[in-house]
Amino acid sequence: MGLKMPKTKGKLLSKGRRGLSPVISTVIMTAAIIVLVLVAMSYGQSYLASSIAQNEFSTNQQFMLTTGLQIDNVAWMMGRAQTIQYSSTYGSLQVLPDALTYTVNMYSGGTLVNTTTLQTGIILYNVPTTEYSLGKNYVEPIGSSDNMFLQNGTAAPDSYAYSIEKLPMSDGNFLRIVVVPTIRMMTTTVGNANYVEFYLPLLTSGTSPGHSQSVTLTCQNVNQYMKSSITQVKVTASFPLASKGFDSTFFPFHSTTETQNVPIPSTAQVYLGTVSVSVGLYA
Repeated sequence: MGLKMPKTKGKLLSKGRRGLSPVISTVIMTAAIIVLVLVAMSYGQSYLASSIAQNEFSTNQQFMLTTGLQIDNVAWMMGRAQTIQYSSTYGSLQVLPDALTYTVNMYSGGTLVNTTTLQTGIILYNVPTTEYSLGKNYVEPIGSSDNMFLQNGTAAPDSYAYSIEKLPMSDGNFLRIVVVPTIRMMTTTVGNANYVEFYLPLLTSGTSPGHSQSVTLTCQNVNQYMKSSITQVKVTASFPLASKGFDSTFFPFHSTTETQNVPIPSTAQVYLGTVSVSVGLYA
């Protein structure tokens, strides 16, 4: 009797390959779909976070503008206080004391008769650029603010609000909303007498207990000084924290010097309201 030969292994292997091929394809497709879903989820989360940060930034532009307006309501009555609430996920509020210096020179007939140096703080709302960015060197005024720190008229503001993204800075990379005290000037005539009045809030740093997302403005005192026979006033802005990046490029004033001629002669009256700025004082 002849020997029977076994079936070839090649045929068995071929059948096995055909059996495994759909399984491998399914695994590859499933893995690809999982990767695509994870990428889509990551993009969706990044887009959602960016949208939240954008909306938060836009909302708090109005909050900072309101804060600037409230400074004027508080600064001229000792003991008056005002608390403004805000909401934030990514941003933080900061008071930077002694960030800006105004030097006020008064002249009579071309002769310098008085010099006063005044220092004030500023209020910052900081959003990390990792969360939201509008681009390096972005600057935009908020509301009807312009870039003059000496403004004339009864309706003139005594603060300047703007957004800025200046990079790099020593304290980190932020898109910021800034409130800066400015000087309001008013001229009046009573009979034959001329008067020119100047109003400047001086912001100081209060406590920062962080109990809530709020800023509290409190008038600590109001000072006044007078000078007669004034014909011209010149105010110069300088920047004590320039080495940390808070220089003339951070404060986008159209000039660092403002000069105003006044009715000849005038009595100058300067009002200084010291306002304490506390962060998170009330729960």
